[in-house]
Amino acid sequence: MRGIAVLRRLTEADGSASLSGLERATGLARSTVDRITATLARMGYVRLDGRDAVLAPRLTELGNAYLAALRLPRVLDAHADALADELDESVSLAVRDRDGIRFVHQTTRRRAMSLRFRIGDLLPAERTAPGPLFASEWSEEDWTHWRERRAADPEDRGFPAVPARSRPYDGGAAISALPASQRPTLGDDFEQRTAEAGRTGWALDDQLIEPGLVALSMPVREAGRIACVVNVVSHTSRHSAAELRDALLPRLRTAVAEMERALALDEAGGMEGASGTEGAGGPGTAEGPGSTESPDPAGTPDTARSPDTAGNTEPVGNTEPVGKATATPPTPPTTTDAVTAAPPGLADWTGASKQELGREFIESLARGLTVITAFGEGRSELTLTAVAQATGLARATARRALITLEHLGYVTTHDRVFRLTPRVLGLGFPPLSRTTFPEIAAPHLTDLSQRLHDSVSLAVLTGDEIQYTGHVSTRGIMSVHVAVGTRLPAYATSLGRAILADLPPAQAMETMAGAPESATGRTITDPERFRAELDRVRAAGYALVEEELEQGLRSVAVPVRDREGRTVAAVNVAMHSSRRTAEACVSEVLPELRATARRVEADLHIAARFRRVPRT
Repeated sequence: MRGIAVLRRLTEADGSASLSGLERATGLARSTVDRITATLARMGYVRLDGRDAVLAPRLTELGNAYLAALRLPRVLDAHADALADELDESVSLAVRDRDGIRFVHQTTRRRAMSLRFRIGDLLPAERTAPGPLFASEWSEEDWTHWRERRAADPEDRGFPAVPARSRPYDGGAAISALPASQRPTLGDDFEQRTAEAGRTGWALDDQLIEPGLVALSMPVREAGRIACVVNVVSHTSRHSAAELRDALLPRLRTAVAEMERALALDEAGGMEGASGTEGAGGPGTAEGPGSTESPDPAGTPDTARSPDTAGNTEPVGNTEPVGKATATPPTPPTTTDAVTAAPPGLADWTGASKQELGREFIESLARGLTVITAFGEGRSELTLTAVAQATGLARATARRALITLEHLGYVTTHDRVFRLTPRVLGLGFPPLSRTTFPEIAAPHLTDLSQRLHDSVSLAVLTGDEIQYTGHVSTRGIMSVHVAVGTRLPAYATSLGRAILADLPPAQAMETMAGAPESATGRTITDPERFRAELDRVRAAGYALVEEELEQGLRSVAVPVRDREGRTVAAVNVAMHSSRRTAEACVSEVLPELRATARRVEADLHIAARFRRVPRT
C-alpha cells in the first residue's frame, strides 16, 4: 500500500514534508504522491499547506484503534502515573514489536532536563532496558531475525528515533586500543544481558540509547507471559544505573505486582461480562459520515487516578494539560462477530469523494486505513466477517485490505482471527503524540480568520485571568493584534466569560473579588450584574462583549470542551465595532465560530484519548 509508505515518511520527517521531498523519499512518481496526499487530506489525516503535507491530529485514530484494542493503557495508565509521582521519575509502558520495542504510555516529570520518548517510536531491543526482558521469551527464529537485522543495519538507521549505533563505546583504554573493526558496538552484549534479565527479572539501560540516559525495567505478566514492561527513566546527574536499581527496584516490584493484580481483575471482569463493541466508520471529516472515534473505555475512576492524569480545567500553570476523559462502558458483545454496523453514509462518502476528486481519490487507500479503525476496545480480535460488518465493506474488499496490512506487518492472523500489531503506532503517532492544544487549534483558527476577515484567538483560564495561547490577525490597517502569552482579566473579556460560565457559580464569581476596575466605563463590575451576565452566557452558549475591555472593541466567544464536556478553553472573533453590529455578530459570525469550535473539539478529543495534551 503506497499510501502507507507516504505516511511512514511523513512520520520519520517529524510530521511535515514537502511533496517533492516525499517523491524523493518514497521513490514514487509525483503524480502518485499527489493522489495519495489528496486522499489522505480528504480523510482528514493530512493537511496540505502550500507545497507541504502535514500530519493532522485525526490520524491518531489509527494508533488509538491499536491502543484501545491493546487494553493495557486503560488498565495500567493510572498505575504508571502514580508510580511516576511517587518516584519523581519518568515512567513508561513498553510493548514488543518483533525485535524492537514501542512505548504505549509515558508520564514525564516537569523539569528543565526532561526525559521522554515519543509514544509509538520504534527502538532497537538491544539498546533499551525493556528489550532484554522481551528477548527472554524470544524463539530461535526471533534471535535469527535479530542477528540478520544487526548485520544488515550496522548503524541502526532503521530506527530513526535513536542515535546511530557507531557512537563511541565506553569500554575503557583496552577497548580504545583495538582496531576500529574489532571494537564492540552498542548492543553487542545483548544476549548476555538477556540471559541475566531472565535470571533476575529486571534489566538496566546504562546509556545505551544516548549518553546520560539510564533506565530500569521490570515485566508485567499476564497468564505467565510478558504483557508489557514498566520502564523508569532518569539521567546520570540524578542516578547512576546501579544507584537507580538499588534505590527503586523494591518499589518497582511492588508496583508491578499491583499492575498484575489489576490485569487479573480486569480479565476476570471481562470474562463475566465482555467489554462491548464500537462501530467503525469512515473518516471523520466535515464531508464524511463522522469520526470513527468512540468514547474512552471505562477504566479506573477519577477518584483513583493521580491529579496529573485526571482531567482538570482548573488554572494550574502553563504546562497543565487537557486531561483524558472517561466514558460509559461499551455494550457487551455476544460473539466475536458482534460488532455494530458501519454508520450510514460510508459507502456514499467514498463514492462522493471518488466522484468529486476523480482519479485523485484512491479508494483502496481509504478503505485499507478504514479497516484499521474496525479494531478497538472489546474488538482486539476480529474475523473477516466482523471487519466487513464494522467497516461496511464487502467481504472481498475487506479481505484484500487485511491481506495487504498483514503483508506490511500491521495485522497478524491466527485461526482466521485478525489482530493489530504495534506497528500501527508508526503511522503518524510519534510526532502527533507531542502536539499541543494550540497546535491542534491553529489551522482551524487560520481558516476561520480567512473566511471572516477578522482576528481570531484561543485562550485558557489561568487564575482570574485568561492567557492567549493562539491568535490570527487580519491584514487590514485596523485589526485586533494580541501577542500569544498575553494575559487579561477574565471578567472583562468574551473569552473569559465563555470559560467562566462553565465553572461553578461561586468559583466563577471569585474573579470579581477585589473590586475590579472598569476599563472603559462600560465594563461590568457589579457582582450581581456579572452573575446575571454569566447566567445569560451559560444559557445562550456564547459570550458577546461590547467595548468593556477597550473602546471600539467588540468580540464574541464560544467554549471549547474536552471529551468529558468540560470547558478547557474558548475561541473568539474580535473586531472594531464599526465592522459589524452586535446583531450581525450573532447572525453571521456566531455560526461560523461554533463550527470552528466543533472542529477543534473533534481533533482534541481524538488526540487526547490516550495521552495528555498540553494546554499551552
